[in-house]
Amino acid sequence: MKILVIGGGGREHAIGWRIKQDSPDVSLYFLPGNGGTVSIGENLSPDTDPVEFASQNSIDLTVVGPEAPLVDGIVDRFRENGLKIFGPDKRCARLEGDKGYAKEFMKRYNVPTADYEEFDDFDSAVRYAEKIDYPHVIKVVGLAAGKGSIIVYSKKDAIKTLEDIMINKRFGEAGERVVMERFLEGREASIIGIFGGGEYILLKPSRDHKKIFDGDKGPNTGGMGAFSPVPDIDDELLSQIDQVIFKRMKEGFEREDMNFTGVLYAGIMLTDDGVKVLEFNVRFGDPETQCLLPMVNSGFVDTLFSVSEGSAPSGLEWRDGYCVCVVLASKGYPGKYEKGKEIKFFSEPEFLFHAGTKYEDGKLYTSGGRVMNVVGIGETLKEAREKAYKEIGKIYFEGMYFRKDIGGSNH
Repeated sequence: MKILVIGGGGREHAIGWRIKQDSPDVSLYFLPGNGGTVSIGENLSPDTDPVEFASQNSIDLTVVGPEAPLVDGIVDRFRENGLKIFGPDKRCARLEGDKGYAKEFMKRYNVPTADYEEFDDFDSAVRYAEKIDYPHVIKVVGLAAGKGSIIVYSKKDAIKTLEDIMINKRFGEAGERVVMERFLEGREASIIGIFGGGEYILLKPSRDHKKIFDGDKGPNTGGMGAFSPVPDIDDELLSQIDQVIFKRMKEGFEREDMNFTGVLYAGIMLTDDGVKVLEFNVRFGDPETQCLLPMVNSGFVDTLFSVSEGSAPSGLEWRDGYCVCVVLASKGYPGKYEKGKEIKFFSEPEFLFHAGTKYEDGKLYTSGGRVMNVVGIGETLKEAREKAYKEIGKIYFEGMYFRKDIGGSNH
């Protein structure tokens, strides 16, 4: 069996690792992969055309990690060529690629979310900023690698942010339109569903930490750590989340003749007024995947195949306990960051997923903002957290930064 994984981050390393756990004899290919994926498969040149490679090498299944290829229509290309692929088509991927469209979709099917307005004109957005209460959230409509959501605390702050996005083009075309929505207070969580054959299953809840600094301070990142499951989401609350979000989205897919297959990831806020959706993604979360897949005992590969073949997800078997993932980042991230720093191990970490790493002349170097994901598993959240932070002590690179509160008592 041959499987191609699209992407080169910690999520893709985790996906490949889990596939190998289920099917040790599988031949894995990563496009482009990283310094960790070479230990479980073959890394391909970034210039490789995925459809051509899959066709010419008899790839049995392709799994797409990041959002950009999905939004660009990679699934449509594969299906047009009769190739199996896990992920939603271009039309469905618009739920992540266009935040304005996603908000409209939620409104149509009564999926709870923050009140909002959408703007494609700077002057109109400024007029709105002059009359609203604060804080508010300004979001670029397009893809921004998890960094396009900005909390503003005053009119002055809002106008400066709008100018940065819409006039100075900080996010390029992604910021040609913005959504301005009411700021929600509460606790965030990530709920991931796998859809196929008109059915879906929910994975265990997880909690991601987007801010760069301890105490959820500073600018947004792609994610500095995560843990699963989430103690404050019990079965009753998860059932409520299922009813008001996933069942209503499924109804929307059916009414609008959308054959949604793959992952629907709901970033939610648990507020005093109930559950609200912050955003939808159409792929596995990063770093949520790195703390979810280690808790899966079996069934992952079967589910990937069943969904890609148009059938319902076959289901996953889970292990008991908790998992904590802590991201090791380069100095300067999420801004301009350092790279090319040699990574050294004092001893072999027990559980590690690579992200921004690469080998050169037999040595491992940093090559991205988020460099590695260190994972700990335990019977309790406290035990899992202690294991993860103990493992970090085995790793060093110049400028290495990580949050020290992932999975702590305040989360």
